[in-house]
Amino acid sequence: MADQHPAMDSATPPQPSAQLGIPPARPEVESLHAYSAPLEGRRGLLRLDFNENTVGPSPQVVEALRAIPPEQIAIYPEYDGLREAVIANLADRSHGRPGLARPLLPAQVGLFNGVDAAIHAIFHAYGDRGETLLTTRPTFGYYSPCAQMQGMAITAIDYEEETFRFPLEAIRRALLEPAGGRPPRLLLLCNPNNPTGTRLAPEPILELAAAAPQTLVVVDELYEAFTGDSVLPLADFEATPNLLVLRSLAKTAGLAGLRMGFAIGHAAVVDRISRVTGPYDINSFAVTAAFAALRDQSYVEAYVAEVLRARDWIADRLTAAGVRHHVAGGNYLLLWPQGDPSAVDDALRAAGILVRSMVGKPLIDGSLRVSLGTLAQMQQFWQAYARIEGLAG
Repeated sequence: MADQHPAMDSATPPQPSAQLGIPPARPEVESLHAYSAPLEGRRGLLRLDFNENTVGPSPQVVEALRAIPPEQIAIYPEYDGLREAVIANLADRSHGRPGLARPLLPAQVGLFNGVDAAIHAIFHAYGDRGETLLTTRPTFGYYSPCAQMQGMAITAIDYEEETFRFPLEAIRRALLEPAGGRPPRLLLLCNPNNPTGTRLAPEPILELAAAAPQTLVVVDELYEAFTGDSVLPLADFEATPNLLVLRSLAKTAGLAGLRMGFAIGHAAVVDRISRVTGPYDINSFAVTAAFAALRDQSYVEAYVAEVLRARDWIADRLTAAGVRHHVAGGNYLLLWPQGDPSAVDDALRAAGILVRSMVGKPLIDGSLRVSLGTLAQMQQFWQAYARIEGLAG
């Protein structure tokens, strides 16, 4: 089922500027509800709510940050060599990594203050009033407000059946046979999808991009490390210059607090997205940490392996206890409590554990999204959850 709607929030609109006695913003901004996340008061708790690395960055990152000389804080950041370091990391074929089929140039790597900033820049550069964003539903919540602030229409196509299968044929029809005859300006795919974990192999994505050259096909791969479904090992950005891939160091390398994201694609596309950002958006601490994290790939691989081990353990416990749940790609799962989900959410917080309520979200209403941490952390979660729900631990 496709949900097509204008770029306005259906909730009660914010108070108009005229009533506040301030100059009015653009109409799209006046009616916009800002994307926000409950990120305060989380220190000292088990953070299974925002899909972060749950143990922190590698010792090499910590050491590099501690070694920053004071005078470096007083000067503007420098990015020399960082794009090359990203490329070297992606091209590395050690330990069974796929590498790249075709070499990348530094101009094909855009640097951003987190992937959120990259997403915002993409819409700022390519989104326009009267154009359409094509995406799936439910998915990462920041895509829609970025489209709304540009005055775009949004066509969101539901994932299919109880397994949240990717709606490939419906996406293909909306992309190649649009209702109004005008192709979408943007197709944004989160792969694996947050929050359903739905995975899509790289080949269909590349086929969609090749078939729709007037649409910028953006693949958000923040959780790719947990599945290995990346399009990058197969991508040819000369053949499909309308393909753009987003990566981050937040979910695996533990740099969420420093904000470091990458957009990888055709140099001309990366250039246009970079034009709408500031010259010094990424701070020196993030640059230093990124260099260290990219050098310490073994730390990332060890963390991912631990998360996957913990995922199998908690999935077995949920299955044995008869808890409805869904586990696919990414470092998270969905579960549906027997009791009131808000009450369970509150009880977990009282026990020192944070999860994310999906109440009100299409297709997954009544569920909780639980980020996956280490085995010890998932054991801590299960002990608390089983007690709250009255399950056999």
